[in-house]
Amino acid sequence: MCGRYYVLADAAREMETLVRELDRHMAVYCAGDISPSRTATVLVQPENARTAMDMTWGFPSHEGKGLLINARAESALEKRTFQESVRHRRCVIPASGFYEWNRKKEKFTFQRADHAPLLFMAGCYNLYDGKNRFVILTTQANSSMAPVHERMPLILDKSEIERWLSDDGCVETLLKKEPPELARSTEYEQLSLF
Repeated sequence: MCGRYYVLADAAREMETLVRELDRHMAVYCAGDISPSRTATVLVQPENARTAMDMTWGFPSHEGKGLLINARAESALEKRTFQESVRHRRCVIPASGFYEWNRKKEKFTFQRADHAPLLFMAGCYNLYDGKNRFVILTTQANSSMAPVHERMPLILDKSEIERWLSDDGCVETLLKKEPPELARSTEYEQLSLF
């Protein structure tokens, strides 16, 4: 699962550089925490023109209460809510890292193990009431995430961004990929004497 992510100032500058390569008119990224229902900048490629767009995080739920903020990569192509979006409206969510809480409500921070300033989460988007909205795709947790939570964002390598955004034929393959190992930290660690 991914319920909050963040952008550090250094990463914001790097994202601005990446975005300017794509869209010279894009506004500057803002640093800070991004939570569901907030607006965030994502990378998209409609009609073969890659650009950055501001979108709201979360699809409205069918019941009209709350938001769907994540979609399971394993079943997204089968679910009516996500099917067409994953096939034809994919996005990439750049971030410095993300947060996850374990069953004891302890907060952990995850970022790239190589300490690169950006990680790239796979997502999809759709139009609701005239507003573009995105969700983050999640997959089974790898060994770096499993001690905290059983799900994690589907993380793309920088070299996979182009394919994810533009190649409909690669979707099924990338949905099955195992994310890279991540660095995990917390503000405190519970120590045990035994």
